[in-house]
Amino acid sequence: MTVAKHIALCADDYAMHPAVDAAVQQLTEQGRLSATSCMTTAPRWPEAARALPALRNRLSVGLHFNLTDGHGVAPNTGIGSVIAQAYTGRLNTTAMRNAWRQQLDAFEDALGTPPDYVDGHQHVHQLPTIRTMMLDELQRRYGRTGKPLPWIRATAPAGALRWQAKAAVIALLGGYTLTRQLHQQGWPSNQGFGGVYGFDAATPAAYGAHMAQWLAACQDGSLLMCHPANAVVDGDAIGAQRPVEFAYLQSAAFGDLLAARGCQIVQAPNEILRR
Repeated sequence: MTVAKHIALCADDYAMHPAVDAAVQQLTEQGRLSATSCMTTAPRWPEAARALPALRNRLSVGLHFNLTDGHGVAPNTGIGSVIAQAYTGRLNTTAMRNAWRQQLDAFEDALGTPPDYVDGHQHVHQLPTIRTMMLDELQRRYGRTGKPLPWIRATAPAGALRWQAKAAVIALLGGYTLTRQLHQQGWPSNQGFGGVYGFDAATPAAYGAHMAQWLAACQDGSLLMCHPANAVVDGDAIGAQRPVEFAYLQSAAFGDLLAARGCQIVQAPNEILRR
């Protein structure tokens, strides 16, 4: 196989549910994942984190900053409400700063290291006020360590994916702005983003058709997100879609597609993402 593009493939929502965690672990062992984003607000996070150290030579592990999923413990705050508050200047800066500190503390307490990268559940990390507090806190914690800063997910779509409606909306709701800010400030980030769809692929083959489009649009250093689980996650808005993604990602068809597109799934080290 001639490798034309190195792609980071990231499973979101680790620690949300045992079925998500099992899928992440299995796909990592099969070489079909290179990153997972962790919800440190989840009640089972300390338990789920115990499986990650053994995988970190093959898996980048990041913080999935969460403001909208209560995990059945606290009432959910809808993403629409968070977006509205962010764009009307009604988010409390102290509360946002504290949320970043608490979730980063929970990550470090469980794993003993900083996150390899940072992103947001429903992409909240890219919203006004929230992104400012993110960059301030990451710089405060890690800017003077002499070690690479955590890279940050940029949601500016890869290539022709910018013409897809949902991807364009996500990018317009802070993705383009954050991407420019990261480039201006020298923060490491991915080179294009994919994986956005309506969570409406009824079969693994239908999900594979989306994957073919994403891989065609990606460039070296691009990031694709996914949301696998090895069983239906009850009570989750995309709970029934997760096993469909899992089935495709572990399939021979996915391996064949990667080879046909000249794509290799790699961990997301800063030297790849800076290309």
